[in-house]
Amino acid sequence: MSKSTDKNRVIIFDTTLRDGEQSPGASMNLEEKLRIAQALADLGVDVIEAGFPIASKGDFEAVHEIAKTVKGPVICGLARSGREDIERAAEALRPAKRKRIHTFISTSPLHMKYKLQMEPDAVHEAVIDSVSHARNFTDDVEWSCEDGSRSERDFLYRCIESAIKAGATTINVPDTVGYAVPDEFADLIASIRNRVPNIDKATLSVHCHNDLGLAVANSIAAIEAGARQVECTVNGLGERAGNAAMEEIVMALRTRADVLAYQTGVKTENISKISRLVSTITGFTVQPNKAVVGANAFAHESGIHQDGMLKHAGTYEIMTPESVGLTQSKLVMGKHSGRHAFRVKLKDLGYELGDNAIEDAFRRFKDLADKKKDLYDEDIVALVDDALMQVNNRIKFGELRVVCGSTGPQTADLELEIDGETRKTTASGDGPVDATFNAIRELFPHDARLQLYQVHAVTEGTDAQAEVTVRLEENGKTVNGQGANTDTLVASARAYINALNKLLVKREKTAPAALTA
Repeated sequence: MSKSTDKNRVIIFDTTLRDGEQSPGASMNLEEKLRIAQALADLGVDVIEAGFPIASKGDFEAVHEIAKTVKGPVICGLARSGREDIERAAEALRPAKRKRIHTFISTSPLHMKYKLQMEPDAVHEAVIDSVSHARNFTDDVEWSCEDGSRSERDFLYRCIESAIKAGATTINVPDTVGYAVPDEFADLIASIRNRVPNIDKATLSVHCHNDLGLAVANSIAAIEAGARQVECTVNGLGERAGNAAMEEIVMALRTRADVLAYQTGVKTENISKISRLVSTITGFTVQPNKAVVGANAFAHESGIHQDGMLKHAGTYEIMTPESVGLTQSKLVMGKHSGRHAFRVKLKDLGYELGDNAIEDAFRRFKDLADKKKDLYDEDIVALVDDALMQVNNRIKFGELRVVCGSTGPQTADLELEIDGETRKTTASGDGPVDATFNAIRELFPHDARLQLYQVHAVTEGTDAQAEVTVRLEENGKTVNGQGANTDTLVASARAYINALNKLLVKREKTAPAALTA
């Protein structure tokens, strides 16, 4: 997909697995990346930037596995301008039916002088060499001018023209540090269209960061100025203040089709599902007032708003909850529900599990139904996601009993299964969570440092499941762990154990300089 056949068709290039993963603490393992990649394919994005293959063995394997297993979208790998980067990306992408190499180099005076320490002519030659070399491996080559919004225009035009002559089929202009404002960025895109003689031979793309909260506005302004690919991430995930949020761009185009006559191939009904999946895996909880996918996006508390909604939903809702995959939870599942009904419910919620996984999920569902009066769809989603996080673990949760209150000591009796052996201990701490985590440390000694402990309720009510995220750091490697249970302390233990298991299998990830674009 080097060029769109419809002049008003906007290509959605999702970089959640590459730029999104560069958020501190948002690293994902191979299984998690595969789940997100498949969900992106189901969503209908056009291009999945699966990673930076030369960054680490883990990144290479993730891109390779996604290229091998995920069908539909173009699978893309990022590479700097060096030949080794490009060849590594090409090798990782080899199994993909549709593949793209995305190579980049900085073009702003600031970056060239201080980061690259290269003269403009040398950068220009690197552009030609990198694109030409990438074309040896695929006809679909994207070139990006890092820090494009702060580049000198004449030099930028020259580099773009040469990249297209060398074989680039997509030209991406990043606002790498989120510095641009919409009118200014739109003018840049329009000037490229007017001043680069061969720009009609490539799709013009943009990649906006959100440092000033303008990433989505800049992206839409660029579309109106002629860009036909937008690089974005689910939930706006990304380093610093994040990237342009995919769901906001897609729904803005859909909702305001009266003034933005552009289309995407995204199945918007899957937006809420993938938003939750990315949030669960990364531990980056979506803020309640986040546009489109926040918990309050379709909530109305003001009496005036409620009155209007009762009379006509359009008074205060410019899009329907159903358009992004939200439906009113129905209390149709309970402790008397059978396996068949549970299997159908899982399918309705978008889960395709094997028989063993379904059996395990059903057993946990029954246990939950005995504890919780009302079961919502969100409860089942949290339960299944938690179960999927715990598979193939060396350390397994057994039992937990905690003594706590206003008078100490607070203690935790914990049982774990470690490499098939059952171990037990009792530990104390400054509160029940501290005692529980101390017990885990006694049973499985480690040097990991707790960076984040986060709890939120899956649904309403005092019997709601708690969903806990734990972030651990050890020797520069950071992982997130998740756990869910009606007992917050059990959920906490499960989340900590999940993070420990990830640390045990996490490969070395020494990222090269400048993993941006």
